[in-house]
Amino acid sequence: MNQHKNCPICQSNHFVEYLTVNDYFLTNEEFHLQKCVSCGFIVTNPFPTSDEIGRYYQSEQYYSHPDKKNSLMSRIYNFIKSLNIDYKYKVATSGLIAGTILDIGCGSGDFLLKAKNNDWKIRGIEPDDRAARFSESSLGINIIHPKQIVELENTQFDVITLWHVLEHVEDINEQARQLKRLLKTNGRLVIALPNINSFDAQYYGKKWAGLDVPRHLYHFSFQNIRQLMENHGFKFLKREPLLFDAYYISLLSQRYRSRFLYPVLAVLLGLISNLKAKKSREYSSNIYIFYLPEIVK
Repeated sequence: MNQHKNCPICQSNHFVEYLTVNDYFLTNEEFHLQKCVSCGFIVTNPFPTSDEIGRYYQSEQYYSHPDKKNSLMSRIYNFIKSLNIDYKYKVATSGLIAGTILDIGCGSGDFLLKAKNNDWKIRGIEPDDRAARFSESSLGINIIHPKQIVELENTQFDVITLWHVLEHVEDINEQARQLKRLLKTNGRLVIALPNINSFDAQYYGKKWAGLDVPRHLYHFSFQNIRQLMENHGFKFLKREPLLFDAYYISLLSQRYRSRFLYPVLAVLLGLISNLKAKKSREYSSNIYIFYLPEIVK
């Protein structure tokens, strides 16, 4: 296991215990969340080394593979997934002329296919070999591994997207440096993250599926992600909700708590979370949009 000695955002070395959580998704192992006293950032600490982390992803349910099942639930899931892709594309590219887009953690390529069909030049990064090979077949492009990001040329992307990816990345400051290197001046950075300050996060506590330890190494609030990216020269533009995430995360969370009527209760909790977030803006998941301003000399 690795240990965070300093906060990745403010570099403080003072953490306090926040919550003890089990890996309800796969191993049921116990992990500790710690909170930075200075900036409030919550981290999984200690966390698995790069050699250890692979076994926590060894589940067919985890990666975004194409679902060819024809059950009612599969059809509903794929319909909602299609709506979500359309919404993500609209938020990520609103007001922009089609250019070059990089999707980090592109899975089976659904978002990139949407962008390609709207005349964007596309590139993808994906750690899972099976998902990457499917993307290559369906998109007709080469999908690279995250370790190869350093091989990409500087300032070549108009938009970079990370859909629920940054919370998995061990060195978030190095990731931010690479994003800054790759993005064009005034380019757009789109980051989707679960929100630890949401109503459903507070309601479910240690059984909130958005914690997803130890795969989620970090647990962001709006203030945390904004401070991190501003540390690297990005400017915050806006945030938008991912409304369907409240229902999906509540479905998993309710099942971790009790299987009694869990789909019904999950829908109710997801609805309550979204309604409360209309005022607070603390949705279960948010899309945070940044841009890279021109440096005035």
